[in-house]
Amino acid sequence: MTWSALADVALAGGTISREDARRILHAPEDELLTLLDAAFRVRRAHWGRRVSLHVLENAKIGACPEDCGFCSQSSKHNAGSSPSGEAPMKTVDELVAGARRAAAARAKRYCMVTATRGPSQRDLDTICEAATRIKAELDIELCASLGLLTDAKAERLVASGVDRFNHNLETSERHYDQIVSTHSWKDRVETIRTAQRAGMDTCAGGIVGLGESEDDLLDLAFSLRELDVDSIPVNFLDAREGTPLAGYPLVQPGFALRALCMFRLVHPRTDLRVAGGREITLRALQAFALYPANSIFTQGYLTTGGATPHADHQMIRDAGFELELASGEGVPAEPEKMIEFAPRPAPTLRKPSLPQVRG
Repeated sequence: MTWSALADVALAGGTISREDARRILHAPEDELLTLLDAAFRVRRAHWGRRVSLHVLENAKIGACPEDCGFCSQSSKHNAGSSPSGEAPMKTVDELVAGARRAAAARAKRYCMVTATRGPSQRDLDTICEAATRIKAELDIELCASLGLLTDAKAERLVASGVDRFNHNLETSERHYDQIVSTHSWKDRVETIRTAQRAGMDTCAGGIVGLGESEDDLLDLAFSLRELDVDSIPVNFLDAREGTPLAGYPLVQPGFALRALCMFRLVHPRTDLRVAGGREITLRALQAFALYPANSIFTQGYLTTGGATPHADHQMIRDAGFELELASGEGVPAEPEKMIEFAPRPAPTLRKPSLPQVRG
C-alpha cells in the first residue's frame, strides 16, 4: 500500500496492520515528505492546523526511589551534575504561579509532576489544593503526573479539577525490565486504568532510543491503542550523565519523524505530542514534526532545557499553524508577546544527607 492508501485506511476508521506500521519505520529518505503528507492528512482531519502547547511544572524533583534507567532523578543512580538530589515540594502558591505563566504562554494544558513512586498524602494535598485554585482562576486544562495511583487518590484528583493523568509506558512489556526493575510494566498499565476508572483522560507514551528493537516500538504503539489512551507523548532519549543509559546515541532525525508518522497512522484521532528530546533530536527539522503531531511541550522539560515559548510561537506561525486554547478556540501564535519568557533555570537540589555516627 502507498502512504496515501494507509492514510485512507486511518481516515476510514480502520487500523493499519503491524507490518504496514513497520514499513513506515523503513520508509526511504526520498519518500519522507510523501509520508509526512499522508500523516498530515490524518492529523488535519481530526485536529486541523492547530497546535496545543503544554507546560510541565516540577512540583517535586529528584531523589526518586525508582530506578528507571533513563532518569537522572533516581536516587539509585550516580547522576553527577544531573538532579539525583532532591528539591522540596513546591508550595501551592508556586504551583499556581506556574499555571499563570503557562496561561500567559498561551498553553492549553499545565501538568504538575512529582518524582516519586506514588503521591504521598501530603503531596497529594498540595497538588489538589493547587488544582482547585488554578481551576477557579484560569481557563486551562490540568494534568498531573505523580507515579502509581490508587482508586482513592485518583478520585481526589478528579474532585480537585485535574482533567488528565500522565503515566508513560516508556517501552514494550518485553523490553521494560531491561530499563526498570523497581516496578513492572503491568503496574503502569494498572495506573492508566485506575485513572480511566476515575474519569480522567489518560496521557501515556514512551521514549524512542532506549535500546529497544523495532518490534518493541511497534508493541508500544499497539499497546497504547489497546488501552485507548487520549494523549500520546513521544519522547526521544537525551541520555543523562550518570544514568545506566549514559552514552546512548541520539535518535536520527529522519527516524524520529518516521516514528511520529507511525504513531499518527496507528492513532488517527489521538492527541499526539512531540515531547522530550524534540529540540536536540530533530534540530532544524522540528517544524516537520507538526505535520504528524498536534501538540508540543514548551518552556522545557523536567531535567533538561527546551525551546522557549517565543521560539515555539515563532515556529508555529512560520509553519502556517495556529494555537489551540483550552476553550477550543484557535488563535494566532504571537512570538512578539513571548519575548519575556527566558529559559527556566535549573532546579535547586540537595543531596540526601547521610546519618551521623556518634562515637
